[in-house]
Amino acid sequence: MQNVTNLVNQQLDSLLENETDLISNMANATALLQVSLEDINWVGFYRYVPANDELILGPFQGNVACMHIKNGDGVCGTALKQKHSLRVADVHQFAGHIACDANSNSELVVPLFKDGKALGVLDIDSPSLDRFSSEDEQVLNQFADIFVKHVDLQ
Repeated sequence: MQNVTNLVNQQLDSLLENETDLISNMANATALLQVSLEDINWVGFYRYVPANDELILGPFQGNVACMHIKNGDGVCGTALKQKHSLRVADVHQFAGHIACDANSNSELVVPLFKDGKALGVLDIDSPSLDRFSSEDEQVLNQFADIFVKHVDLQ
């Protein structure tokens, strides 16, 4: 996956050049990952809404999803609260897992921050147990860094 994902990171950087709109960039980044990654059944973003201290569903590819996740809840909320990526080999063993899709068995969540401000999370699910490697996590963290570089906070 390393070579494919490095290519995806280069594609993302080119795709988002001169575009800073958060929602547009989320939509294209999600579509790029959907067609580039194997063995996934959901990929998308949750946007952080500080007024409610929650994540709200953003652009995604896959089955219908949970729309509101409190900061600290489930894998997504935990990754945001802890400010680091979470790679979960078996989501059914994760305390507080929010089961939006019964077909998802493993998950990788990367929180998104720019200038110390929480933007949301990138969430990727797989129907396979232990789908995501530490290499996947590292490269998808780079993907998130490239994504955030193209976001304008104003």
